[in-house]
Amino acid sequence: MAGRLNRRPRGRAAAAVALAGSLLLSGCGLLSGPQALSEDAPLTIQVNSPVVSARSILPEGYTCYGSGESPPVTWSGAPARTKSFALVLDDADAPISPYVYWLVVNINQLTTEIQADQVPHLANVADNSTGHARYDAPCPVGAPHRYRISIYALNIRYLPQPQAGPQLLPTWTSLAPHVLARGELTVTACPPEGSAGWTRTCETGKPASGT
Repeated sequence: MAGRLNRRPRGRAAAAVALAGSLLLSGCGLLSGPQALSEDAPLTIQVNSPVVSARSILPEGYTCYGSGESPPVTWSGAPARTKSFALVLDDADAPISPYVYWLVVNINQLTTEIQADQVPHLANVADNSTGHARYDAPCPVGAPHRYRISIYALNIRYLPQPQAGPQLLPTWTSLAPHVLARGELTVTACPPEGSAGWTRTCETGKPASGT
């Protein structure tokens, strides 16, 4: 049985400041630079979503301009020795990059999908870049923006969890050495139709492919 997500209003400027502070405290650049969690891992997992399967546009309902619920995600092609999965939704083009909107860990190795606005049973939602354990819907302003949904196959069943809950930097650090394979689906979210940043691309999109 899956659990429903908890969402609250958020401000990207405040979130960026919070993440910058966490990076300074960490004393490292683990989350700096537009790169995936473990770029040397084989890119062999196919990642898709039924809401963007024919287009690269993330529907408005999954952004801050709609209901802001998390999108459904499916995947296949994980190695046989996979013991769990992790999901990351991030904005690799953000000034502080990657900017993490959603981080789910300890997903059972038999799971191959996450339904809309749900979290798999016994999986854990880690802190995102705002410092909250939830899905924060993308909120592009002024122009369409690309976001990346990544699935990581891990060789560990459960990540160690601190008493305070899975925090962003410790969770990211603990994931990296356990990645067996990964897959990515890049989608584009748009400002509201009729706004200055909305373009015809937001209407037509392009075929979306996940690898």
